[in-house]
Amino acid sequence: TPMLGYWRRPEATVEALRDGWLHTGDIGRLDGQGNLFVEGRRNDVILRGGSNVYPAEVERVLHMDERVASCAVVGKPDIRLGELVVAFVQPAPGTEPNETFLDELKSICTDNLARYKIPEEWILVSEMPRNAMNKIVKGALKDQYFNA
Repeated sequence: TPMLGYWRRPEATVEALRDGWLHTGDIGRLDGQGNLFVEGRRNDVILRGGSNVYPAEVERVLHMDERVASCAVVGKPDIRLGELVVAFVQPAPGTEPNETFLDELKSICTDNLARYKIPEEWILVSEMPRNAMNKIVKGALKDQYFNA
């Protein structure tokens, strides 16, 4: 058994441990040489108009610009499309967070992503909420900006 279960979370344990296997929720792919690439997490996938958008892919494109210190891509509920792609961007120190900066990020996305993956909304932040492992807490961003 990979693990015994989640502490005081029986529903999460049932979801993760099925048929003797640990289901992590990671989404990946194998290339022709058998190399495994982790693309993201199942619960992070943005469902936009019937298409899947993997936040990690959009975040990798945004990080191509050295002026991006940190970024997080999330789905925002939308009546028509299901979810909209929203990019939170923390500019690197010394970067002027203005419309020109955002226009250049949009251009990088246009050059490197399918049209439906390009963020519809852009939110500049001075700091990302992080957990004890220094990972960005996307739920906190959603709560702060979408549920306020």
